[in-house]
Amino acid sequence: MKQVGQLQPIGIHQPNETAYLVMGHHRLAAAKLLGWETIRATVLPDDMTDDELQLAEIDENLARGDLSPAERAIHVQRRKAIYEQQHPEAKHGATGRRGKKDANFASFADDTASKTGRSKRSVAQDSTRAMKIERIADVVGTVLDKGDELDALAKLPPERQEQVIEKAKAGERVSAKVEARKHKRSQIEAKTAHKITALPDKRYGVIYADPEWKFEAWSEETTSQGPQDHYAVNDTETIAARDVASIAAPDCVLFLWATVPMLPDALRVMESWGFRYKSQLAWVKDVVGTGYWARNKHELLLIGTRGNIPAPAPGENPESAIAAAVGAHSEKPEIFAEIIERMFPSIPKIELNRRGPARTGWDAWGAECEAHAA
Repeated sequence: MKQVGQLQPIGIHQPNETAYLVMGHHRLAAAKLLGWETIRATVLPDDMTDDELQLAEIDENLARGDLSPAERAIHVQRRKAIYEQQHPEAKHGATGRRGKKDANFASFADDTASKTGRSKRSVAQDSTRAMKIERIADVVGTVLDKGDELDALAKLPPERQEQVIEKAKAGERVSAKVEARKHKRSQIEAKTAHKITALPDKRYGVIYADPEWKFEAWSEETTSQGPQDHYAVNDTETIAARDVASIAAPDCVLFLWATVPMLPDALRVMESWGFRYKSQLAWVKDVVGTGYWARNKHELLLIGTRGNIPAPAPGENPESAIAAAVGAHSEKPEIFAEIIERMFPSIPKIELNRRGPARTGWDAWGAECEAHAA
């Protein structure tokens, strides 16, 4: 006001000898600080009711455009409550049936838009934000006080909203958009788990396989270093012909182990089993192995999917390179199964070619599997 002066008059209501300030508290305070002796004011009709005065104050604040998204939603919520008291026929307008135009809410939106200069879409959006975020007043001034963050926060269940808002109030750099993606992903995962469990025949949404690859060495002198000296192996055609598709749910993810030289074969097997390659993890070992072109110090865990299996939410997907100690020949570190469990806690899981007893909550199959359930 010091630079540009008073742009808008304050609003006064004077139903009797006493005048009441309705609009412009900040402007009046600023004028006093500047030492002004006079200020422009609009005298509102003395027959205005308390509800009408509140609406006038709200409308002016909404029209000024200097409110934050959360503050704007709160103002629209207050306005809607007053408007519904004055027009009971408009009640529940914001929660009309999906896909059907609600004439009552359109009346509220039209009235608010005409009084504030905002679009009906903006009014509806602000109303929805306030309706779905119970603690929206606590969001004001935090990192969540942005339009897209409020929309994401509104998609979270109340208990999760509480957690996110508390973090934001504490000054943490939290994002409701990230939390909403995690929540959506968990819903998809749970829905997929329920759908798979409900199938008449046992099928799995997670298949974790470590095939008995047969690697053809260039020289018979190196065969003692191969897996065939530790367990029975099969050629790629036999492994590819295995009817893994019969135990895979329509929405399923495959985690398939492959050594570096067997990568082309593993991709062939993945396709034969009905999966499409998506990504991979690498087991970085603590000892160096053999190899013709390079001495291998890692193995690959290929990831393939079929159907509509959900990928991990951003921030919950594992790093691609995981260091772990080498155990017995061809034994895989349990950390990889633990990662899979964290990614898909609810979906039925089976481990093919499991060595030893099945993990808790898993089924297992294979020549070296103990007391497998599949």
